[in-house]
Amino acid sequence: MKAMQYIGYGDPSKLRMAEVPRPKPSPDQLLVKVAAGSVNPVDWKLHDGSLRFLVPVRFPSIPGFDLAGDVVEAGANVRRFRPGDRVMACLSFRNFGSAAEFALVEEGLAALIPKGMNDHEAAALPLAGLTALQALRDLGRLQKGHRVLIVGASGGVGHYAVQIAKALGANVFAVCSTANVSWVQELGADEVIDYTQTAEFGPAASFDLILDTVVSGPFGRYQGLLKADGIYVSTLPKIGLMARSWALKLFSKKRIKTVMLKSNGDDLTFLSTLSEQGRLRSVIDSVFPLSQLDLAHRRSQSGHARGKIVIEVPNASAESA
Repeated sequence: MKAMQYIGYGDPSKLRMAEVPRPKPSPDQLLVKVAAGSVNPVDWKLHDGSLRFLVPVRFPSIPGFDLAGDVVEAGANVRRFRPGDRVMACLSFRNFGSAAEFALVEEGLAALIPKGMNDHEAAALPLAGLTALQALRDLGRLQKGHRVLIVGASGGVGHYAVQIAKALGANVFAVCSTANVSWVQELGADEVIDYTQTAEFGPAASFDLILDTVVSGPFGRYQGLLKADGIYVSTLPKIGLMARSWALKLFSKKRIKTVMLKSNGDDLTFLSTLSEQGRLRSVIDSVFPLSQLDLAHRRSQSGHARGKIVIEVPNASAESA
């Protein structure tokens, strides 16, 4: 089968198309013929060396966590899926590699794709959607009526977070640039703040929860915006934030937390249900063929993607090796 591989640590110029053996599923796995995948910043961060001390990579390495496609083969212990099912999944950090014609998926990570959702939309959803859900619901303890500030509302995680927060009954304040204000409003934000026009995101003690998907500024910028027991959630693990988190506990009820994604099919099914109800949609920034994965990664690195970057995988024969 065809797959894109990083041949070593570095920028996307290290990506190469390769012929590799088609994987064989274990009793608890699905073999999926990949129709589409998507790009998340973690894909290229794992391979540029910046995360090597947390998650070392063995080369050559097939990147990619998100996928949508058809089940070709189901392991002997699989009960929830069968060949022919359309599924989506976010692969684990131990077994990523969706930038290929076929990929292995643990049964517990997969969810059925709703009939009204196309492959591009399904491939865009898993990692970013799950990150947003778990950040808001699990770490942020978001409740109906809470006020939440979402920084980076036009990005992959951010645009899902706006919609999920609204679905959970929150009052949503979204931060983005001028070019994205109107469509972030269309996603359901109650108020959109254009960071190019103001550095003020609200009065003191305004928010029960702040979800920061950009993490470019110091926590001090947001500390005063939190209510007395408010929670700040970061999508990036940073040593400085971790240290500040421990110190904060000594004198405040405010909390700093960092999302550590837990991929699972149940949460993905929850997101799928929101989509079926018309309360969640994927915004597609751009679509690249598998052979141009390097350009897709560079688009992600630019920091200007609006929504998700999708990878289209050529229609491979289920019999190809």
